[in-house]
Amino acid sequence: MITSAFPVSVGLIGAGRMGTFHAEALARRIPEARLAAIADPAPGLAHRLAQQLGCPKAYTSIEELLADSDIEAVVIATPARTHAALVVAASQANKAIYCEKPMAMTLEEADKAIAAAEAANVPLQVGFNRRFDRGFRAGQEKIASGRLGTPQLLRSNTRDPKLADPSRIPQWTIFMETLIHDFDTLNWLNPGAQAIEVYATADAVIRPDFKAQGLLDTAVVLIRYDNGAVATADASFQAVYGYDVRAEVFASAGLVTMGDLLSAHSTTYTSDGASAETVRYDQDLFRDAYIDELVHFTRCVRERRAPDVTGSDARAALAIALAAIKSVETGAPVRPLLSAENPGSTLLL
Repeated sequence: MITSAFPVSVGLIGAGRMGTFHAEALARRIPEARLAAIADPAPGLAHRLAQQLGCPKAYTSIEELLADSDIEAVVIATPARTHAALVVAASQANKAIYCEKPMAMTLEEADKAIAAAEAANVPLQVGFNRRFDRGFRAGQEKIASGRLGTPQLLRSNTRDPKLADPSRIPQWTIFMETLIHDFDTLNWLNPGAQAIEVYATADAVIRPDFKAQGLLDTAVVLIRYDNGAVATADASFQAVYGYDVRAEVFASAGLVTMGDLLSAHSTTYTSDGASAETVRYDQDLFRDAYIDELVHFTRCVRERRAPDVTGSDARAALAIALAAIKSVETGAPVRPLLSAENPGSTLLL
């Protein structure tokens, strides 16, 4: 239960595609929050978005937003490489933190970010939206309740509709920013288990001409857990039929599936045959989940409690992502580093 009638005063850092969605949610869809300021280093970007949404403050300096005493919490939606440093800076400014995934690019960065939030005693939530999707959450609750027995085989996939501009995609994006969702999902769907072995293969199947620049657009990852379960995750940057995110858990007493490509549970039948409309955009498929995760965050801020998705969860997914990259580089299985010991490396098996 929210302990104050006053909405949480939130500052948004990063006014790009995802930041704009979060800003609109904070300003128009979440009564527990008040969008108090927007910061983005790009000239004019924060000011234009603030004007559109009636937000009273806009900054080109992130430092000025963090120094603003009116701001209780921040939502970080900047490029991935900046996340960890901003988590540290926001912690030092005593702001509660919602950070888009990945929280960090190395395990050392992740450990520093987690330590900073703990030292400041501020909530730190990471944006793994599938945990707030109603279908995924219902499936996870069935697994956690024990009704389906012990997970044995797990599967998760993320397939984007179109590889529009491969020149703008950083190396290893398919693991660090796409499959990172699947790694967190698989960890979440296998409660209490830890990944002990990762084997990955990836290639430039869609655009072979960009392989020399380090772009891999298709990947499959095999993960072995310490409870005996085996999981697979796959990703593609070009699912021509729509935005495809699904998961499945086969357990000792049953099976549960999660995710749907369809925008509505209806099928049209014409002379051309049967057809159903598919989702083309992540903000359509996970619209409610994106909003619900920010509702959860603002309630955690007001109640001063730990969010359901923590920095430690983000670190565990990152450990698998980094192990997958190492596996592609070496062609061998890799043991992910799950503790803070020697966080700069992974272990070959």
